[in-house]
Amino acid sequence: MHDLRMVREQIDVLRDGLRRRGKLDSVASTLDRAESLDRDRRALIQAVEERKAERNGISQEVARRKRAKEDADGLIERGRELGEEISRLERERGEAEDALQGILLEIPNVTLPDVPAGGEEANAVVRSWGTPRAPDGVRPHWEVGEAAGVLDLPRGAKLSGSGFPVFRGEGARLVRALMNFMLDLHTREHGYQETWVPSVVNRASMTGTAQLPKFEDDMYGVRDEDLFLIPTAEVPVTNLYRDEMLDGAQLPLAMTAYSPCFRREAGSHGKDTRGLLRLHQFDKVELVRYTTPESSEAEHERLTAHAEEVLRRLELPYRVLLLASGDTGFASAKTYDLEVWAPGVGKWLEVSSCSNFGDFQARRANIRYRPAPGEKPRFVHTLNGSGLAFPRTIAALLEHHQREDGGVTVPEALRPYFGADRIG
Repeated sequence: MHDLRMVREQIDVLRDGLRRRGKLDSVASTLDRAESLDRDRRALIQAVEERKAERNGISQEVARRKRAKEDADGLIERGRELGEEISRLERERGEAEDALQGILLEIPNVTLPDVPAGGEEANAVVRSWGTPRAPDGVRPHWEVGEAAGVLDLPRGAKLSGSGFPVFRGEGARLVRALMNFMLDLHTREHGYQETWVPSVVNRASMTGTAQLPKFEDDMYGVRDEDLFLIPTAEVPVTNLYRDEMLDGAQLPLAMTAYSPCFRREAGSHGKDTRGLLRLHQFDKVELVRYTTPESSEAEHERLTAHAEEVLRRLELPYRVLLLASGDTGFASAKTYDLEVWAPGVGKWLEVSSCSNFGDFQARRANIRYRPAPGEKPRFVHTLNGSGLAFPRTIAALLEHHQREDGGVTVPEALRPYFGADRIG
């Protein structure tokens, strides 16, 4: 969420940021409405203060007249009228503030200056690692997985519908191995604190990380309760310190968590529906960092490098994309996408989005820190990224490490967790 002063004092910066995202035309009237509501709110605050001052003066004069045994009925009646007027004005101010707050929750973040303008076509490859395997003769992961008995998509669909896979035997062991491998890497070598968080959160938590109100249609809600299944561990982990004041000496804070993730993705019907490419339930290890504004860009690079290290140890060729403004997520100021090469489907598959949100989430969730004793509190900067999401990582493993005999070679770093050097 943006600071209200940005609407009041830097509206041109906000307009330019939305223009770079390609969103200005759709929200121009919304920004005009925000400016108008802010003016109304300030006028109402002033009007309330003026009437309160008048009422206080009347109260003092009524007291004086009563002591002097003079008539005060007219002043008492005026004081009563002022009380009613103040109540009405405060109600109108509350309505204006609520409307303004609702608008601020709907305005996306402004991307950082080094983020290119434009849409998906303007995304830039900033680096790559490894040699992509040629697709010749490589079978797609769903064929390999089903033949090896590790992936059971038909029964998953029978249980829950499409987008809900079942992993069996060595497939289930592979999921468990990936979880332990990633968590150990991030906690033992990268310095993250492991957390185990709820898979259900309240509306305040979803609003804090900007899934709500904008993307409520993509979320799974709990019937008859104002609760939601988490779309990522980002939500509960980032909200751990919602409405709290941190000591600046604690920063940066680095946390990681495994969780199942649930996304309806209401607007994505028919896109990449084969195999593990687009699911409604999947597993993921998440990385979250809190930092100071001065350190957030360096922390973003560090978090991204930690996610990349997972791919290197899994021996999977990948590339890093800097997303253009129009392709950057609603809450993010800058995002790197990590895409792994999957030769069986002949595509680069996104397995992580590593984002710097600036203070956008922290303002919504009211997460602040005090730089030093006696100093004014500031909002933290939040960052997160997948480290990594499992389904497409598994797809790439089954395809890139595929063998001619139908088996799949297990990368050396994963073997102690999997307990063997091949699948199938």
